[in-house]
Amino acid sequence: MAHPRTRTWIVAAAGIIVGLALASAVLVRLLSQEPGPTTPPAASASGSPGASAGGSGETTPAPSTEAGGGPTPSSAPSVSQTSAPSRAQQILASMTLEQRVGQVMMVGTPVTGADAASLDALRRLHIGNVFLKGRTTAGAAAVSAVVAALKAEATPGATLGVGQFVATDQEGGNVQILRGPGFSDIPAAIDQGAMDPAALRAAARTWGRELAAAGVNVNLAPVLDTVPSAEFAPSNAPIGKWGREYAYSPEAVASHGVAFAQGMADAGVATAPKHFPGLGRVTANTDVSAGVADPVTGRHDPYLAPFSAAVHAGAPWAMISNARYPAIDGANDAVFSPTVIQGMLRGDLGFRGIVVSDDICDAAQLASVPPEGRGSGFLAAGGTVALCTNQNLAPRVWAGIAERAKADPAFARTVDAAALAVLTAKESAGLLPRG
Repeated sequence: MAHPRTRTWIVAAAGIIVGLALASAVLVRLLSQEPGPTTPPAASASGSPGASAGGSGETTPAPSTEAGGGPTPSSAPSVSQTSAPSRAQQILASMTLEQRVGQVMMVGTPVTGADAASLDALRRLHIGNVFLKGRTTAGAAAVSAVVAALKAEATPGATLGVGQFVATDQEGGNVQILRGPGFSDIPAAIDQGAMDPAALRAAARTWGRELAAAGVNVNLAPVLDTVPSAEFAPSNAPIGKWGREYAYSPEAVASHGVAFAQGMADAGVATAPKHFPGLGRVTANTDVSAGVADPVTGRHDPYLAPFSAAVHAGAPWAMISNARYPAIDGANDAVFSPTVIQGMLRGDLGFRGIVVSDDICDAAQLASVPPEGRGSGFLAAGGTVALCTNQNLAPRVWAGIAERAKADPAFARTVDAAALAVLTAKESAGLLPRG
């Protein structure tokens, strides 16, 4: 047992030690505190030209990177207290809701020159991306002039000066929108499939340079659907009938489709492998028929291999099919299926790029869904850019997205996430105005 005086010193010393420890803890806490988060000013829609009914004067939700339409929280750019916001985040924070909706749509315009409906979409609806549709044999100079006129519509009032993704279908064979002087005659995919992959990549680099020189920066290709056999091909209305397949095995489709995509990338043109999770086994075409379904393809089907290869090769875009896949999701067409988009494409395959829909405006497959619900349904399922090739229906698709975002804060965050994904891709492509 310790001496009483010794116990007194021990108690005193212990008190000093405890006091020093408490003081030290308080000091450490004070030194480690950071300023609290500040709330960015919300953009107002009141000054937005062409704001939809009921939108004027409403407060636009602050940008979000939550899952549902763009990058997932783990992959999306975020504003932290230790790093400055990216240029894409700065622009998003300055955009009205109407302008953000414009960034998550791609609207068709005649390749021969924008018509009144296309111009209305660009100016009043703030549409930020265009699809050159139809056919032309006028050549590269004529297309370049059309694209330049379209790019001039990316004004501060329309898109805050944000440039456009200008897309077209330049697969080859029967699906080649741009022809004439300055554009090669591209063979059909089935003929490209007979080429050595290295030679195909070199050829695609040339085809891509032709697109880039005309101002086109996105090619909605290659087709990565696997048709089971040459015998079945004529019965496969959307793909095999037109020779749009590279081959009849997933391995050959993968090697040649990826070579095509890499050649385009070498030329600075983004590609959108399509039509996930595949149209090679269907018989009807979703463009002109309803009720198109593939009852065979499953979630981990071997025919998904070409899409997986494209993702791992760095494909920046991916296009979703409009068909239904009962073995995957019996309740929704793929374009409206969270299982297909988020579960399979983003989850199973690990895709982190832009998910674009197949055309949601003229597709007979989607005729039972009002246009107002098509774009919003696609975004809610996890999509990024809703493609509407019919510029006359675009206002209804746009209104459906905008009105749902005004009524549903969670969906508004989904739109923000998709718009941020688009703006981030545009930042990498040099399409954002300088600060």
